[in-house]
Amino acid sequence: MRRLPAALAGGAVTLSVTTRLHRRPPTHPRWRRPNYRDREVTLAAGPALAAGVGAAALLTGAPGAAAAAGLAAGLGLYDDLYGDSHARGLRGHLDALRQGRLTTGVVKLVGLAGTGLAVATLDGARGVDAAAEAALVAGCANLVNLLDLRPGRALKVTGLTGLALALGPGRSGRVATGLTGAALTVLPADLGETAMLGDCGANAAGAALGWCLAAGLPRRARAAAFAAVVALTLASERVSFSAVIERTPWLRAVDGWGRRP
Repeated sequence: MRRLPAALAGGAVTLSVTTRLHRRPPTHPRWRRPNYRDREVTLAAGPALAAGVGAAALLTGAPGAAAAAGLAAGLGLYDDLYGDSHARGLRGHLDALRQGRLTTGVVKLVGLAGTGLAVATLDGARGVDAAAEAALVAGCANLVNLLDLRPGRALKVTGLTGLALALGPGRSGRVATGLTGAALTVLPADLGETAMLGDCGANAAGAALGWCLAAGLPRRARAAAFAAVVALTLASERVSFSAVIERTPWLRAVDGWGRRP
């Protein structure tokens, strides 16, 4: 399947699921939550994006990418609907665990690690390649979720990275194109603050990006990508991404593009 059909498939399935969820939205109050400005929005964008990415991956002959997005989305949705908001960040969840409290965040982190290993096994990766794929799938799923603190931010990172990876060879380039199509489809609703990705959508997008990095990059580049993911994840425990973006003019401009005043 060529790149343009992959992008169209990702966008079309995402749009179809989004339209259906808006016409018949889930009635449970857990499907709605306040955003950073205390404006109530729906979590429908997450499952819609995950469905679009999964469909595009399957159509391009990449079941591993589809599994990565689907499993990560399921773990994220579990955290969205049943999560403990009192524990924040990796340190917060580990502190809760030391106190004898198992948070949904810890369950999700362990599940993402298992997802990475399962996807690597499904793809037939072995040894160092399997470890790299598992680490990138899990690490990127977590990192994109950490970035999803303002409308459009995680989707802009996903879309721009997906566009770069779309230039890559074979299935990784086609999956990245499908991911970009799905991300662009839900971007207006996210920027307009009528819907948000939640952990479901952010984890799905990140896991798919991690799969594309693992499938499309040579070993040294994969190692560099994973090092960057780890560095950013650890930095998030000490530094506010939002504060850094606000202090950096060009990042602030890109981050704020299209967002409601």
